[in-house]
Amino acid sequence: MNDNKNTTRWRLILGSDTRALANVGLNEQQSVMDAALAAIYDGNTSQSGAAGKKGGLGPSAPNLAKWLTDVRTFFPQDVVSVIQSDAIERKGLTKLLFEPETLKNVKPDISMVSTLMALKGQIPEKSKDTARQLVKEVVDEIMKRMEQNLRRAVTGALNKKAHSPISNFASTDWKRTINRNLKNYDTKTKRLIPEKFYFFERSQKQKNWTVILDIDQSGSMADSIIYSSVMGSIFASMPALDTHVVAFDTQVTDLTELCRNDPVDMLFGVQLGGGTDINKSVAYCQDLITNPRKTMFILISDLYEGGVRAGLLRRLSQMHEDGVKVITLLALSDSGRPDYDANLGKEISKLGIACFACSPDKLPELVEAALKGMDLTKFGQKDKV
Repeated sequence: MNDNKNTTRWRLILGSDTRALANVGLNEQQSVMDAALAAIYDGNTSQSGAAGKKGGLGPSAPNLAKWLTDVRTFFPQDVVSVIQSDAIERKGLTKLLFEPETLKNVKPDISMVSTLMALKGQIPEKSKDTARQLVKEVVDEIMKRMEQNLRRAVTGALNKKAHSPISNFASTDWKRTINRNLKNYDTKTKRLIPEKFYFFERSQKQKNWTVILDIDQSGSMADSIIYSSVMGSIFASMPALDTHVVAFDTQVTDLTELCRNDPVDMLFGVQLGGGTDINKSVAYCQDLITNPRKTMFILISDLYEGGVRAGLLRRLSQMHEDGVKVITLLALSDSGRPDYDANLGKEISKLGIACFACSPDKLPELVEAALKGMDLTKFGQKDKV
């Protein structure tokens, strides 16, 4: 029984052109799986759904829609993402994905959002709403994953519940007031008679910290851009933070207003590809700093600098010396070891500036450590961010 399963598995993996396995029988479901794989991996033609019928994915969106449905039905989610990516790369199916009926069958994932971001200028009007909904589904999932822990990290670091001697009924810390006055409980009247009340700080009208995200728009940073956009949106929604989001290639684009409204709008405001001038972008961000010791600057880039390298190092060093919490993230993603300019990364690290990749799950820890004034270079080495 197990031998039959293994043989069938190898038949699906190697395809029908493998002579030794050509006669292995497949049931209906396995035939559909075989057809879906053959459409991408067996040369220029494939089965369209039933064994023995040749056709390929063809030029029509309905046929592609059926193929996408088959893939999502019979393969695990992680495998679906790989097959979809290979379909775009191997078969040039990008334009077909702009048909609304096709987009509805696509599994929303980071890879697909990256594709839509890169080609947003080519999306026809009839497909824009569907494409936007697909991106929104991915953004919402990331938001659920990141928001609670990131908010907790910021509020914890800023200690918004530090106690104040200023009396204000609305800001009474009842839990602490009761605990500290339990000794004054009157058993006869069954009442607690507090000697002292404790209060939370009043909400400050001014922002406590400025946070600046400087995001590299090069195509290789697509995953990092998506996660960074969500991070920026979360920061922008927090009253204690004055948040700025900047994206760059050879030009600098301030996306702060889009980020405050909707991270999906911000993603469609990003232009993937092009050259890279990190120095120019850092210069722009420097002008946003009014209180260096209450500013966190996060550069998200693979550091392949096309601008003035010495100028970039000089600006980062100046910000660091002025008291800005400077962090260089080579990647903000779940992928493996990032591809980056190792030499420039070493030069930045020599300045005493944290320079490493970070997963979204580790980001709250990193942000909290930065706001608390910890040495982030040691944080990165210790916790292998």
